[in-house]
Amino acid sequence: MYYFISFSFYLLSLLPWRVLYVISDGIYVLVYYGMRYRRKVVMQNLLHAFPEKSEAERLVIAKEFYHNFIDTFIETIKLISISEKELDKRFTTNIEVVNDLYAAGRDVQMYTGHFFNWEVANLGFSKQSKFPLVCVYLPLSSKAFNRVIVKLRVRYGSIMLSAYEFKNKFKDYVNGHYALGLAADQCPSAPEKAYWLPFMNQMTPFYSGPEKGAKKNNMFCVFGHFYKVKRGYFKFEFEVMTLEPNQYETGKLTELYVAHLEKAIRKIPANYLWSHRRWKWKYDAEKYGAMTVAQ
Repeated sequence: MYYFISFSFYLLSLLPWRVLYVISDGIYVLVYYGMRYRRKVVMQNLLHAFPEKSEAERLVIAKEFYHNFIDTFIETIKLISISEKELDKRFTTNIEVVNDLYAAGRDVQMYTGHFFNWEVANLGFSKQSKFPLVCVYLPLSSKAFNRVIVKLRVRYGSIMLSAYEFKNKFKDYVNGHYALGLAADQCPSAPEKAYWLPFMNQMTPFYSGPEKGAKKNNMFCVFGHFYKVKRGYFKFEFEVMTLEPNQYETGKLTELYVAHLEKAIRKIPANYLWSHRRWKWKYDAEKYGAMTVAQ
């Protein structure tokens, strides 16, 4: 099955960008109007995140989001056969913000969110960064599809570690200094252990692990915002959050990350993954109050 999927995707990847985007537009119609994939989740998330906007304005964001969502899958297929020259042409970044930290001899923790297109961002960063990129991921249920995606992601040296193996195998795979890439906006499985912060107009739990790891290892903390400039062209912008994570009181480094994350989302609302159930946990002051980060 793996070889069939891999070869089929490779053939599709040879199609011109304009043809692939026509295919993407067709799939968009099917997913948005036909399947109505997670429409209620998307609109509910947008309502809570942007109560100041009209329903018509939120609908525009939703439709743009679905186009970006489908484009991401199509663009990922294109990446299978993309040349280095073509990738360099379509991907720009201020990578010097990260590379300038390399000589200091410390590791980097790179915070980001579920922005589009994360697959392009991974390839572009790992190709241009002095630091090897370490990414933690959740394996796909299909072993064949997972193998295809992992093979794509490691093309320029990224180190992909399953979330189930990260703690036990990290040291086996990583030698020397590295950049740990974290889409740290996942919904925690244990909200009682999370930091609770206001995010997009609602109290939201965030994993405490990234902050604790950054402090324990005295890592440089960088925020990365990647987005589509236009169809087929992408940008990855970096900003140093702090060079001294241990100067922050408990929860405050996470609060700093959340501020950067929300600013990026408000800048380009349709660039965020609104279909995931980020706010499935409801805040209970009596239950989670001890984990609330003081404002």
